[in-house]
Amino acid sequence: MAFARTLLPALISLTLAAVPAALPDAAAAALYEGQVLHETALFSVKSTNNAAAQAFTVDGTRLSRVSVWLGSGAATGTVTAQIRRVRADAGSVIASKTVDLAALGGAGAGWVEFPVSASVTAGATYYLFVQATTAENKPVAWYGTRRSVPGSQTSWNYDRAYWGGWHADASRLAFHVDPTGSERCGETEPCYVPSSALAARTSGLLANRVGGTEAVLPSFAVGASYVDGSNVLRLPSGRWRYLPDGASASVVVAADDPGALAQAEESRAWLAAGRVPGATAAQRAAAQRSLLSMRALLKPNGAFAAGWSPPWEYSWPRDGAFAAAAFAATGHDEEAYRILGFDARTQRSDGTWEARTKLDGSGPPDARKWQLDGNGWVPWATWQWYQAAAPDGRDERLRELYPMVRKAADHAARSLGPDGLPPASPDYWELDTTTTNIGTAAPLLAGLNASADLAARLGMDGDAERWADAARRLSAGIAAAFAPLGYQRTVDGKHGRDSAVAFMAPPFNAAPPGLGEALDSTYRALLLPNGGVSPGNDPDFSWGSYAWTASTSFFALAWSGTGEQAKAGRVLDWVLSKRNGLGELPETVNGAGHPSAVAPLGWTNSLVVLTALALQGSAQPTPPARPGPAASPGPDPAPGRNE
Repeated sequence: MAFARTLLPALISLTLAAVPAALPDAAAAALYEGQVLHETALFSVKSTNNAAAQAFTVDGTRLSRVSVWLGSGAATGTVTAQIRRVRADAGSVIASKTVDLAALGGAGAGWVEFPVSASVTAGATYYLFVQATTAENKPVAWYGTRRSVPGSQTSWNYDRAYWGGWHADASRLAFHVDPTGSERCGETEPCYVPSSALAARTSGLLANRVGGTEAVLPSFAVGASYVDGSNVLRLPSGRWRYLPDGASASVVVAADDPGALAQAEESRAWLAAGRVPGATAAQRAAAQRSLLSMRALLKPNGAFAAGWSPPWEYSWPRDGAFAAAAFAATGHDEEAYRILGFDARTQRSDGTWEARTKLDGSGPPDARKWQLDGNGWVPWATWQWYQAAAPDGRDERLRELYPMVRKAADHAARSLGPDGLPPASPDYWELDTTTTNIGTAAPLLAGLNASADLAARLGMDGDAERWADAARRLSAGIAAAFAPLGYQRTVDGKHGRDSAVAFMAPPFNAAPPGLGEALDSTYRALLLPNGGVSPGNDPDFSWGSYAWTASTSFFALAWSGTGEQAKAGRVLDWVLSKRNGLGELPETVNGAGHPSAVAPLGWTNSLVVLTALALQGSAQPTPPARPGPAASPGPDPAPGRNE
């Protein structure tokens, strides 16, 4: 990965003692503007007893910017950089700039740039002086190297307790004077990165027009922004970073570079060919970024990656189904159909899917147990695509997918027991349960109703009635076993509440009686202090303080589909408030309220798009339940089947 870098040193373990002179000064006759080595936290710069300075010369007559590599354990306070004519004389300052640590994001490390304005004399010696002020008992240090740096001048440590004042040192502090091009942070070196940002593995995506994808790491996202309507990154220097077509690594180019500009214009045209939903400017901005991120996660063969970090770089049928529905609903038919085609090619011979598949479609990456809910999600997504597709030719295209739907629906119908419920299977938590869970039962109900309706549209009446009958039996089983428990995670009532209660609402299933109270009570039970919700509160498994943006979004989508627009809007507002600096939606939010895991997460992107559509008045349709004789859950299940 082009952005891979060594992790920043742990701030709490910085060694801030003054370093005795040990290395001879390098020859300093040549003019020298700075050095980049930042291996060690050389000097504390926390006032009033500590500061540091670096001598330098320049060959120009004007200074406009200086930068230093700073590490701070303090989250609040200020850091001041000055250009002095005389190192120890505050009265000789010719330029000064102060930055606020909280404005930088709090505790962190990296290059800090200070805009200054000063006239200088070419060849004269000046001193870059840095001092911090904070009420916290935390270190603030200027990094550098103890190695000899040819062409550099002396660094100075002010440590009243250790040296009794200023002390010349053979170490060399990491600094730049008037940095340009690659010397500007955010290109080859990271700008100051708040430690809180490192809770996330990725912060964004670069993508080209031929399926290439590259992650933007948090250390290179600070101060950057996307060029509007694109996956081209505008850097703090003003230059652009993008992933050229056919390239394996991104490049930094001048703003408005023809190749980068063409890529941005192409992605804007793609957006314009569909629709960007949202009832507010914030919703539209999030939906636009979500669509672009989903497109970046979609491979040419139809594999949809959950995220772009190694543990997420696989295609889950569940995530792909939501992406296909969101693409279809926003007018991106080709992308939706491509995902469904990949599902058809990777379906197992018995009609099921692996839990996840390598992006080349060659099979699963490990022995993770397959998950039955895919047999509901994929037919549901196929139905959603069909509803949004242009009528001309859609039946012919559906016939190409129909063998996949038939195998999936037949397996789902055969899985139902005498109680009308499917067997225990790992759910979207990717954890097995000993009894039937709502995270499997509800998607299968949506999938069976969807399959029955698709079959009827193609004149496959036998299939339609067979799957409609299975759906009626499953619906009765859910009503008998789950509804009395408020749609808890499992039918034995021993595993707590589950955000999958939302799968019983539109656009998955017509809301049954009493679902409103179940949604309300489950949301209250799963609400965390950070404002999001946990997937569940199973006493046998804890999600800790982490909120899932997908699980939180389930409730926004469910409430938007059941007419609770105000509730849906409030929940969506919380999700959108957790976008990172690039506007990307993370997988999780930690207890401190910071984005964590990966950003973006394709599943959350899809949910935000679908919810924004609903809040704009364009809610997704729900697969209809075909009328038929009333079904009953049947006799008690065989011993050991569901209990």
